[in-house]
Amino acid sequence: MKTKKVGIIGLGHVGAHVAYSIAVQGIADEIVLVDQNESKVKSECQDLIDSVTYLPHRIKVSVGNFADLGDCDIIVNSVGNIDLLRGNNNRLMEMDFTIAAVNGYVDKIKASGFNGVLINISNPCDIVTRQLALGLKLPRGRVFGTGTGLDTARLISALAQQTGIDHKSITAYMLGEHGSDQFAPWSCVSFRGKSLDEWAKTDKRFQFDRDEMQKYAIGAGWRTFSGKFCTEYAIASTAARMVHIVFHDEKQILPASCELCGEYGESGLFVGVPAVIGANGAEEVVELSLNAEEKEKFHHCCEQIKKNMEHLKEIK
Repeated sequence: MKTKKVGIIGLGHVGAHVAYSIAVQGIADEIVLVDQNESKVKSECQDLIDSVTYLPHRIKVSVGNFADLGDCDIIVNSVGNIDLLRGNNNRLMEMDFTIAAVNGYVDKIKASGFNGVLINISNPCDIVTRQLALGLKLPRGRVFGTGTGLDTARLISALAQQTGIDHKSITAYMLGEHGSDQFAPWSCVSFRGKSLDEWAKTDKRFQFDRDEMQKYAIGAGWRTFSGKFCTEYAIASTAARMVHIVFHDEKQILPASCELCGEYGESGLFVGVPAVIGANGAEEVVELSLNAEEKEKFHHCCEQIKKNMEHLKEIK
C-alpha cells in the first residue's frame, strides 16, 4: 500500500505549524522536513516525533534534503524571513529573500525527480508561486499557492460574526493579489443560495458597511502580526486543508494563487481566484460573474502584480 508523503521546505513559524497540523489531523503518513538551519529543523523534527505517542494515528517524521523530496506526493514551500516585515506591513518586503532562496533550490527539487503537487505559502505568494512553476516546469496547475485562501477565510469569519450564519453556509471570496490590493466581489456573496443583496433588503444583519468589512479582512493578518510578529495557525490550517483536498481528490472549490491563461481576460501571472482543487492540484480556474466595477478592481490587482514582477529582474 502506498503511503502519503509530504515534504515541507522551511521550518519557521509557518512551516512548523503546517507540519504539526498535517500530523495531528493524520493527513499524511510521512513528513520530510527540509531547512538550511540544521539545529532548528532537527529540533522541530524531535518535537513532532515526541508528539506521535498521543496522536490518534502513527506518522513518520524525518529531516531530509532536497534529494529526499523526489518521491513526495506533495511539497509545501514555506521559506521566509518574517523579521523583514516588522514595521512594514508589506509582504513585498520578503520578495528579495524568498525569490533568491527559491532560485537557489528550485533546480534541486527538479533534479530530485519530484512529480507531484507543490503548494506555495511563501510571500509575495503570487510571484513566488509563479517562480516555482517556471522552474519546475510541471503541468499547469500542479504548482499553486495558498493565495487569497486565508484572506477568504478571514472574510467569511467576519461575515459569520456579523450575520450569525455559520461559516460553512457562506460563499464568499477575496480575489486578486495576496496583499493590500485584494478585494471582495460582493455580488458573488451568498448564504446557501440566497445572495447578500437579497438578504440586505429585509434584514439589518446584512446591511453592514462593506468597505469596512473588506478592510477588516485585508488587515486581519497584520492585527495578528502586531502582537506576536508572525501568523501561523490560520495559514497552517489553510495549507493543511489544501494538502488534504489534493490527497483525497475532493474537487473542492477554494481560492488559491493560480496561473491565468486567458481566464478573466488575464495571462502570464498567478493570482488569487477560485479553483477546483483535486489530485492534480489546481485543476480548473473558476470564473466568477463579476460586475463591471469588480472586473475593474480585478484587472487593477493584476496590473499591480505585473508591476511588482518587474523587480524580479533585479534579484539574483
